[in-house]
Amino acid sequence: MIDLKLLRASPGQVRAALARRGDASLTRLLDEIEALDMKRRTLTAQLDTFKAERNDAAKSDAIAAKSQGGLPASIVAERKKLGDRITNLESELRQIETTLEAKALFVPNSPLPEVPDEQTTLRSWGTPAPKGGKPHWEIGEQLRMLDLPSGAKLAGSGFPVLKGMGARLARALINFMLDLHTREHGYMEVEPPFLVRREIMIGTGQLPKFEDDVYRTTDDLFLVPTAEVPVTNLHRDEILDGTTLPLGYVAYTPCFRREAGAAGKDTRGLLRVHQFDKVELVRFCRASDSPAEHEKLTEHAEAVLRRLELPYRVAVLPANDFGFAAAKTYDLEAWAPGVGQWLEVSSSSTFTDFQARRANIRCRPRPGEKPEFVHTLNASGLALPRTIAALLETHQQPDGSVLIPPALVPYVGTDRLA
Repeated sequence: MIDLKLLRASPGQVRAALARRGDASLTRLLDEIEALDMKRRTLTAQLDTFKAERNDAAKSDAIAAKSQGGLPASIVAERKKLGDRITNLESELRQIETTLEAKALFVPNSPLPEVPDEQTTLRSWGTPAPKGGKPHWEIGEQLRMLDLPSGAKLAGSGFPVLKGMGARLARALINFMLDLHTREHGYMEVEPPFLVRREIMIGTGQLPKFEDDVYRTTDDLFLVPTAEVPVTNLHRDEILDGTTLPLGYVAYTPCFRREAGAAGKDTRGLLRVHQFDKVELVRFCRASDSPAEHEKLTEHAEAVLRRLELPYRVAVLPANDFGFAAAKTYDLEAWAPGVGQWLEVSSSSTFTDFQARRANIRCRPRPGEKPEFVHTLNASGLALPRTIAALLETHQQPDGSVLIPPALVPYVGTDRLA
């Protein structure tokens, strides 16, 4: 949620930061918000004046009524007129506040100053194999792991079916990642609902702007597009003990996204799907710790790729190319030689206090101190479809089998898929 106090105090700073997102419509939206905010402050001042006048009149009227045995009709009429004026102004103020809040929900987070204007690769790990070999969908079909036609028959394109060792591989990856993040990285595991209320989606920034991109039930519940949504809202409307921060949670959920493949590219195999499994990392911290927490979070996601022996690179996204609620995002991309592409398997983002304002998540730094908004962060740790694609293509062997990385062997129960 945009900080209206900051917009009021430094409109040029806010406008310049948001202009880096490259969305020309934001200028008009900010104009409307500033006009509504000014109108709200004017009405609030008028109401304060009229209410003070009413309070003063009530005191003098009480004395006059007692001494005179009642108030003249002209005074009663005047007081009623003042009361009606206050009632009308209160109604107008409520309407303006409702409109202002609705419009503010469409303003994205401001990119942090250090975010570049062009995508920049920061580091890489491993030696990418030469482009070539079979793509993962051919490997998956050959090993009877991936059944795309059955998925299309059941639910349409973008809903793959994993069978046999494919299903076991997916379960193994989920368990491996949950164990890594809980045992070595210190996260608390959470199993959240897969359906959430509208206000929960608003809290993390999916709604109202992206309502057409998510799946909604007839009773206004939403299938989660990511575990970020329910897990971040675990502390909705709470004041946390600042001495307990940072907090880290990890959760596995299926994820549901209507927009997958809408651009008409990268739709083969597991590259773009409407339903997929993902292990998500969510952190809460104080503002002063946010930059260091972002780096720590990203490292936790990178650790998964190293254990899976998948060459990868880390890039910082430009200001005009990351999520609505994010202030800075790193993309982790694994190399997939079969399709000859770097595949995004994780986005690691800091949201500063943007989500915390929408979900009203605060902390009290120390006993007796004034509460402040926390900072929220999350990263995929990791998303399964492209991780599986990169794993099959990277570790495929000349005989058609696929080697399982040693860290994953205890979870799969074999060192080779054949």
